[in-house]
Amino acid sequence: MSQPTPVATTWVNGRVADNLPVTDRGLAYGDGLFETLRACRGTLPLQALHLARLQRGCAALRIPFEADLIAAELNNAAAIVGDGVVKLILSRGTGQRGYAMPADATPSRIISISPLPLYPSDRRDGVHLFACTTRLADQPLLAGIKHLNRLEQVLARSEWQDPAFAEGLVCDQQGAVVECTMSNLFARVAGQWVTPDLGRCGVQGVMREYLLAQLAERRQPARVARLSRDALYQADEVFCCNSLIGVWPVVRLDDQVWQVGGETRLLQSLAEQVYL
Repeated sequence: MSQPTPVATTWVNGRVADNLPVTDRGLAYGDGLFETLRACRGTLPLQALHLARLQRGCAALRIPFEADLIAAELNNAAAIVGDGVVKLILSRGTGQRGYAMPADATPSRIISISPLPLYPSDRRDGVHLFACTTRLADQPLLAGIKHLNRLEQVLARSEWQDPAFAEGLVCDQQGAVVECTMSNLFARVAGQWVTPDLGRCGVQGVMREYLLAQLAERRQPARVARLSRDALYQADEVFCCNSLIGVWPVVRLDDQVWQVGGETRLLQSLAEQVYL
């Protein structure tokens, strides 16, 4: 069985390193993207979905996308970590001072490996959400992609310290539900799964995409639509998900309480099977 690596290891542009030039635009402006992949027995089961999102992000930011090189470096990192986390940061690279995109910049690739985070095992049976007051800005040009500027998430996550809350719910400027600080949200409303439309803000999570595809294959397509707080409170089942945690059923938000239903358990099982 693969053993988790005891310490993080980092490669910069294919070489073991732990530093970047201070002129790197990822550091200066958050000018780049990142992906966090779960490795299982030396493989990356959801790599194709991660690379597809990365490609969309590169197109949006006009950063060159070297698919084969990036895939090879990710696979090498996965083989080394075995069971753990592989993180890729892709910045535009170094450039002169100023916001203008350098015409000749070469992207910087930073890949790191680390053990899987140790979340409490009881989160599989239900978590409490904190209602964050930080709201996400509307920006359709950046919606869906996983760009390096995560200040909204940093601010939202800083709102609570109580370990009783596993995640925080985040809304848009109009008060509609968008996602959680590190995961996407699904709610079962009137017998159908609904996940918020991320056309103006939020991150199109890889586990979200995987579960949407699984539901479509089972002829139980989810609706991607605006989800109000009131509609969320009326839901029969709620869960949050990402590629590291899988599916966490949500059992409480404010004074609203939900049971962990069979439909949530089914999707949780499908998420867990990815890494078996």
